[in-house]
Amino acid sequence: MNYMKTFFTLLLAAFVSFVTAQDFYNLETIQTIEVTFSESNWDQLMDAAYAAETGYILAESIAINGVVYDSIGVKYKGNSSYQTNQVKNPWHIELDTYKDQDYDGYTDIKLANGAKDPSMIRDALGYQIIGQYMVAPKANFAKLYVNGDYIGLYTNTESISKKFMADRFGSKNNTRVKCSPPDGAGPQSSDLPNLVYLGQDSTDYYDAYEVQSDAGWQDLVNLCDTLENHTADIEAILDVDRALWMLALNNVIVNLDSYIGNFAQNYYLYKSDDGQFLPVMWDLNESFGVFSQTGTSNLNGTAAKQTMNYLLHENDSDYPLIQNLLDVPMYKRMYLAHFKTILLENFDNGTYAETGAALQSIIDEAVQSDDNKFYTYANFLSNLDSDIGGGGGGPGGGNSAPGITNLMDSRSAYLLGLSDFAAPEPSITDINLSDDSPMINSSITITATVTDGASVLLGYRNSAVTAPFTKVEMFDDGAHNDGAMGDGIYGVELAINDKDTEYYIYAENATIGMFSPRRAEYEYHTINAMSGLVTGDIVINEFMASNDITMADQDGDFDDWIELYNLGTETVDIGGYALSDDTEVLNKWTFPEGTLIEPDGYLIIWADEDLDQDGLHANFKLSAGGESVILSDADLLILDEVDYTDQTADVSYARIPNGTGDFENAFPTFASNNNDTIDCSALGGDMDNDGICAMEDCDDNNASIGAAQEVGTACDDSDPTTQGDVIQSDGCTCLGTVITVSDAVINEFMASNEMTMADQDGEFDDWIELYNNGTEQIDLSGYFLSDDPGDIAKWEFPVGTFIDAGGYLIVWADEDLDQEGLHADFKLSAGGESVILSRPGDMSIVDAIDYSDQEPDSSYGRFPNGTGNFQTMDPTFNAMNSGMTSTDDQLEANVRMLMYPNPATNFITIVFSKDLPQDRIVTIHNSTGQMIYKGAVSTSVTINTIDWVQGMYIVNTEGVVGKLFVE
Repeated sequence: MNYMKTFFTLLLAAFVSFVTAQDFYNLETIQTIEVTFSESNWDQLMDAAYAAETGYILAESIAINGVVYDSIGVKYKGNSSYQTNQVKNPWHIELDTYKDQDYDGYTDIKLANGAKDPSMIRDALGYQIIGQYMVAPKANFAKLYVNGDYIGLYTNTESISKKFMADRFGSKNNTRVKCSPPDGAGPQSSDLPNLVYLGQDSTDYYDAYEVQSDAGWQDLVNLCDTLENHTADIEAILDVDRALWMLALNNVIVNLDSYIGNFAQNYYLYKSDDGQFLPVMWDLNESFGVFSQTGTSNLNGTAAKQTMNYLLHENDSDYPLIQNLLDVPMYKRMYLAHFKTILLENFDNGTYAETGAALQSIIDEAVQSDDNKFYTYANFLSNLDSDIGGGGGGPGGGNSAPGITNLMDSRSAYLLGLSDFAAPEPSITDINLSDDSPMINSSITITATVTDGASVLLGYRNSAVTAPFTKVEMFDDGAHNDGAMGDGIYGVELAINDKDTEYYIYAENATIGMFSPRRAEYEYHTINAMSGLVTGDIVINEFMASNDITMADQDGDFDDWIELYNLGTETVDIGGYALSDDTEVLNKWTFPEGTLIEPDGYLIIWADEDLDQDGLHANFKLSAGGESVILSDADLLILDEVDYTDQTADVSYARIPNGTGDFENAFPTFASNNNDTIDCSALGGDMDNDGICAMEDCDDNNASIGAAQEVGTACDDSDPTTQGDVIQSDGCTCLGTVITVSDAVINEFMASNEMTMADQDGEFDDWIELYNNGTEQIDLSGYFLSDDPGDIAKWEFPVGTFIDAGGYLIVWADEDLDQEGLHADFKLSAGGESVILSRPGDMSIVDAIDYSDQEPDSSYGRFPNGTGNFQTMDPTFNAMNSGMTSTDDQLEANVRMLMYPNPATNFITIVFSKDLPQDRIVTIHNSTGQMIYKGAVSTSVTINTIDWVQGMYIVNTEGVVGKLFVE
């Protein structure tokens, strides 16, 4: 039997390192973050931006563990932890506010200042515990420096962003709700994100929640409605198990600044692809008893928190997630099972205290040198065990920060002594499968021995990150392959329909439940099924999912191909057999009647989606990124199946030994024995033994060249300092040109212009901008522009074309030579190619850039202007490149704005498409980053743009970024 976890678990009893590909959240290392402002009054600017709610301000640069990025967005964050007059405020740093950049894949950095936590470890310790039972953000520590000054030690917590959702749940664009009041919780607000149903008018929910996706208010309303009025249907819309874990975790660690406390806040809800809301916990700085308000009373003193009711709000209609779920007897017993698991695995055995001590040891020196910390170093040392008076200020704060072990050791002992936890719990042992290696599309019986259990369920699903588990009853009736009736062995038949089936067993008695594994549904058992292969002579023998130059079909196309092989001694007619790349659709493409494979023979199928060509051409292509190749017989019994990962161009994936061995990367042996060194004699030869057969083979030991190619064909010489790489006159050598920045340069271009700037006829075409770095006017008469390294003289500038010193020149790449002005006879490919500027006479290249995929309405330009490297940016058509990049699809927003007209002439009107009860602050910056407008707007505003220069402007309000163009 296999045990598998959806995500790793830290074994912190031994304090095993939290090691992932993203070292930025490694628990054993303190990150170093150094922010540089060009202004010395940066703190004043940050305070002003916080007060005006204008969003991020520009910092000149940031260094993260020595890696430097320029032009980043920063702002203060927080509610009660922020104060105007304190040095050490919480920060939100966004690396991609102005430029497309990230660190270890992360763009957002959230730094908490420890204002309520003398121990400095509550966040990190809390998330470590939570991460054993449900999806949770990663957290560690960071030292923050600003303009060279050490501001202090912070908790560094992973942002609950689109990236987080994509990483944990496999999607990012579904409904995402931040369940905290937008204006902050506290005495100033009576609107709470407690999931109380307020009716069908979504505006009644605006003051308590933030919908951070493009839509989703109705989804939130439906959740509240179902929770209150249709609880029996709640599992269709809410992952109840995750919700029960969240409620239990908050209660165990006395985290009252959460759903179970006074403000019912600090959690997120994300709607999975399967339609269920998935809760994620957030903001643990006041956990372990710092926050005192339950919503019905204040827990004044550590003793009250040690004995806090484990069924807090069980009968309180203001907390429907608790009241309505615990009102269902099975859910309540599941809640108690989770609650007891948390106690036993972390607190009863003392591992949490070992973890806490290890964390404090890691940060000891950084805390000691932090002159801006909110508590003394002695407080830091003692708060792991001892109460600290005077802590926990702000809304809901108590008079002390309890010693973590003082609170939790007594709390664990108290709770485990209560009847609900002291009563016998069910025992689940001897889990057995009737077939440990079942075939797909077969059925097996699962049995388990259960004692002290009155009811037993099996939860199962096919392998998926967020798919809900289906629950079925298990029986001890002697009729389900479970042995004798009443012998304590429970059984159920389960259909195996996929390669991996995940399952758990749940048993309950009149008091409490028990899961196997105990951490279900977050952890589960796994059944690994066989592919259902029917032993036969026909096998998938070799295939290529990225064929650039290896072998062409009868029409000269270099397409993906699949090779079958007949191991047998008889000819086999595979007419009616099927090939597929999709396990859910086995008969994706069917072999024509009369398709034969002779003994020891090979058959090639081109996977090219081209059914009009002669021969065997399947209606699918193979993904070079990895998928499956499946061969089935006429009854759709799987004969052979290969799962593969990333493939390299012109390298095949083949059985070695031929026909019977495991698959491995190999030189292609197209329609021949995989055991043999490739025989190129019939295909031209292979002078350099690079595995490429060619009639005119290049003796260059370079498999990316292979056959001699047409002079001028684009290639890659593997030298990043060159541009315009092409095949030279020998047909084999690939060389590019080293480009030195001169006076006339390609400065910016756009290869996918949907709405940015129109030409004089109103057409949104590709465009190329040249710039003169020099001090003298340049005559471009007779110069050439091209998108083809093999034909650099593709379009010639007319006589009398000049660029002034420091001036710009636009060429429309639209293949429309009949229009007035400069219109080249080629278009730019959004999928990537080259832009080349060359001079007449010697036809030498003046400037060139090779580029890859381009996004619509984003340009690719030099930054700094005229001399820098190329990067994606917001377009600065015919103007200085600013390097800014807006982040429309990454910013969190609860409003949308519409701008009329756009492009603007003399006036622009901004209209908000969602009504909010308060004004919004609107700012507009020009392409150099200078703010040219700021104002408070209710529903709309009209702005006079008559004095604005031509170009693009960035409009920002409440995190929503828009682009405005002035003609």
